[in-house]
Amino acid sequence: MTDWRVPLSVLDYGVEEAEAAQRVIERRWLSMGPEVLAFEQEFAAMQSARHAYAVSSATAALHLAIHAIGLKPGDEVIQPAINFVASANMTLLVGATPVFADICSLAEPTIDPEQVERLITPRTKAVIPMHYGGNLARMSELQELCKRHNLLLIEDSCHAIGARFHDARGRAPHGMMAGSIGDIGTFSFYANKNLACGEGGMLVTNRDDLAERIQMLRSHGMTRSSWERHHGRVGSYDIALPGFNYRLDELHAAIGRAQLAKLLPGNQRRRELLARYRDGLRDAERWTVVFADQLEHSSGHLMVVVADSTETRTKATQALREASIQTSMHYPSILEFSGFREHFTDVLELTHQFASRAITLPLHPGLRPDYVDEIASILRAI
Repeated sequence: MTDWRVPLSVLDYGVEEAEAAQRVIERRWLSMGPEVLAFEQEFAAMQSARHAYAVSSATAALHLAIHAIGLKPGDEVIQPAINFVASANMTLLVGATPVFADICSLAEPTIDPEQVERLITPRTKAVIPMHYGGNLARMSELQELCKRHNLLLIEDSCHAIGARFHDARGRAPHGMMAGSIGDIGTFSFYANKNLACGEGGMLVTNRDDLAERIQMLRSHGMTRSSWERHHGRVGSYDIALPGFNYRLDELHAAIGRAQLAKLLPGNQRRRELLARYRDGLRDAERWTVVFADQLEHSSGHLMVVVADSTETRTKATQALREASIQTSMHYPSILEFSGFREHFTDVLELTHQFASRAITLPLHPGLRPDYVDEIASILRAI
């Protein structure tokens, strides 16, 4: 493992997470129980959502969301190709077809509502926008479009936990959060996320009908949990529909609760560092800072810049590597993976340009400001 002087991401872990894990060990109940329930309640309160369900991963959350809305073979789902592959995989695995739309621009790499509308057919069932890097897609336009065409709206909010929704006029209606805008929102607690448990995810919804299906689908279609049966609340259970084993365990939930308490202050620190990056790269002709004018509404999950060419990106990543500064790329275009390119031949020009020219830079609450300045200086020197 490379010992980076400036790593891409560092966990904000301390005594709180250790105490949370110890609490579970002392209780001696590991499967889904009181910690999961408390985590769900606290998460729902932050989201101002009626329902929140903790699951084993964000991929599981997307799979459950797709099943909950009744997606079936022959249906189409419009989604971006700049995203982790899980959303497209889950669409394919239920027999439906992902239809890929281009992004708005290199500075705004979220799905373009105008492209979405052009791609709608009688087979279109849902739209799955992804809030890239913690910055919301154009949800006001997508909401209106989905309502007009009677489509389901599933938010991939894995990057945007704790981000507040603002409409086209900059207003925050009723404290609405990313993930609670559409029919279902999905979240990730993977090790590099703003709320990091190693693994885990969450679904939120304000629709009671979808919530009932999600709750049963998560655990084999069972009507009662093992925790309820252990405490004698019910003697038996029913299987109401075929389901999965996508439950979250108590250890991950307890750590998630400790991380949730740090989330909003951590996001604020991330935004401050994003602003420092932006100021350090102001007027740098070779570089575009993603969502530079919208940082105050971001969860600050990723710091991404787009080079003026693939060659510039290559020079920059090499210079940063020589300075022992870690970088990454979020994301390669899904259309360029071998399992997709033979079956999906659409050319998404902006998506291709972004995937070939973007760099993800270090960002986490503990990142030193002088490292931000150093990175900006290296990029400006290219």
